[in-house]
Amino acid sequence: MKILVTGGAGFIGSAVVRLAVSRGHGVVNLDALTYAACLDNVASVAGSPLYAFEQADIRDRAALDRVLAKHQPDAIMHLAAESHVDRSIDGPADFIETNVNGTFTLLEAARAYWVGKGRPEGFRFHHISTDEVFGTLGATGKFTEDTPYAPNSPYSASKAASDHLVRAWHETYGLPVVLTNCSNNYGPFHFPEKLVPVVILNALAGKPIPVYGTGENVRDWLYVEDHADALLCVLEKGKLGRSYNIGGENEARNIDLVRIICGLLDEMRPDGAPHDRLISFVADRPGHDLRYAIDPARIRAELGWRPSVTVEEGLRRTVRWYLENEGWWRALQNRAGVGQRLGVKA
Repeated sequence: MKILVTGGAGFIGSAVVRLAVSRGHGVVNLDALTYAACLDNVASVAGSPLYAFEQADIRDRAALDRVLAKHQPDAIMHLAAESHVDRSIDGPADFIETNVNGTFTLLEAARAYWVGKGRPEGFRFHHISTDEVFGTLGATGKFTEDTPYAPNSPYSASKAASDHLVRAWHETYGLPVVLTNCSNNYGPFHFPEKLVPVVILNALAGKPIPVYGTGENVRDWLYVEDHADALLCVLEKGKLGRSYNIGGENEARNIDLVRIICGLLDEMRPDGAPHDRLISFVADRPGHDLRYAIDPARIRAELGWRPSVTVEEGLRRTVRWYLENEGWWRALQNRAGVGQRLGVKA
């Protein structure tokens, strides 16, 4: 099929683009190329006849209409979003504009396109979201698709709003949608302001490795290439109007994840060992959710999908990738906010 991927120059979006092209799908990558986007992320497929790029903002209805009319996609995978919690604390307006208003504009463009084509049965609008919309867990329990929404940050609130819009466009207008909510992603091409690349790059530079609070916050870690595989699975086989939680089945405390990465660096770059001497506990993020955990029973039972990469193997691959791709991350070091502590204005 031909898939329009929004945000295809970002971290998760580029993984979807690369995998979809490798499987023979036509891909139109629509990206506004804001601060976290990087076309180097899709350089491996840029020369393929199956790939096309369109620079456009999902808030620009005229641009969306033009791209849809030009490329005639069979499906839309919506990944374009502002996604860094710390940035949402400092500047929530961008998150409302992109994640809420942008999703609304894209839904309206998709609906007009779908209706104009005679409501083809095979068309799909796949909205990709986060487990953060569910809020926080205590020491036990897991998020299911029926967990009530309780977002605690401007980022998660904006994603929750976008989820509700997508569901409403399905119920009210019949737009054929599927939704997914994923756990924390990591892997190659991860923009260097998120936890895993921050740990790797600070350790390599001999700088303090910041860990919020006491490092007790727990996340379910999902290797990004596993996530891309799950997203294509849901696009192709998911039931219309249905949501699917995608987890890595790899729960870990932040401090334990940091120590694993330090151990891998001790092994691969022993001249800086021991890297865990650089761990520095810093003031916690405002409204920092304690624990996320995904119950993946639905996607496993209905679609037969489960992750293939353990957190230990995924982190090994990730550390090795950063060591072998210094040119990629060096080029991003001067982008606004990279290397700075964000999210403290509250």
